[in-house]
Amino acid sequence: MAAANDPVVLPESVRQIVGRLAELPAVSAIALAGSQTGGVADPLSDFDVYIYHDGPVPIAPRRALARDFADDTAAIEIDNRFWGPGDEWIDRESGHKIDLIYFPADWMEDQVRCVLIRHEASVGYSTCFWATVRRSQPLFDREGWLARLQALADQPYPEALRHAILAMNYPILRANHAAYTHQIEWAIARRDRVSLNHRIAGLLASYFDILFAVNRVPHPGEKRLIQQVQQLCPALPDRLPEQVEAVLVSVASPWDAPASLAAIHALLDSLDAFLAAEGLGGATV
Repeated sequence: MAAANDPVVLPESVRQIVGRLAELPAVSAIALAGSQTGGVADPLSDFDVYIYHDGPVPIAPRRALARDFADDTAAIEIDNRFWGPGDEWIDRESGHKIDLIYFPADWMEDQVRCVLIRHEASVGYSTCFWATVRRSQPLFDREGWLARLQALADQPYPEALRHAILAMNYPILRANHAAYTHQIEWAIARRDRVSLNHRIAGLLASYFDILFAVNRVPHPGEKRLIQQVQQLCPALPDRLPEQVEAVLVSVASPWDAPASLAAIHALLDSLDAFLAAEGLGGATV
């Protein structure tokens, strides 16, 4: 498994796929991203290839490309729109899943600028696109756009962004009227386990966003978060892995003895103590 930022050796088929995509006039840059470049790839990891474009990328050559390289042409999926345009298939040569993901170049650049220039936070996952661009492996760059974007991304964590993420994500844990803890209380009172699961997932998204921001680390994404936060962040709350595990397990606790609120408050009490130790207690701004 390659460490983050170590060059990934591509299967020959992936190299050929990139070469074919680079021939399309609308394609401005291509990069390898995802687990392969994040240092957490395993035998199940696919090859996430990001195709940046400045105009529509036609379907016909994409379908022909998939047919030339797919193990099972009947299982090819072209122009999936579930999470944005993408093409997916299993590579005949390597057996890996190929996931081609299409992004307008100007849109991705704006995602990076919104955190590094405008210091705009989100509710959870604030800096994921910055992290993606920063650790991507360039495979094709027609006019140097990707090199310039990566140069912008290669900068220290802005202090104003750090505080903006805390200001956005900390109050909704349990401080204000719409806080996750209150919504979890209502879900328990209604015996609505789907809502309970949904709100706990949201609370954890903001919790991890805070931890990465406090440590001035761009958020690496949704997978293997406990492993990633332990590897990337030198300062963390006490007992983080077991407390997060307790929160997750609590989703299935009996309604007559709900464990979710106790587990969540224990997690957030540890977070408060951690923020206070870091000089970020109180309003955290």
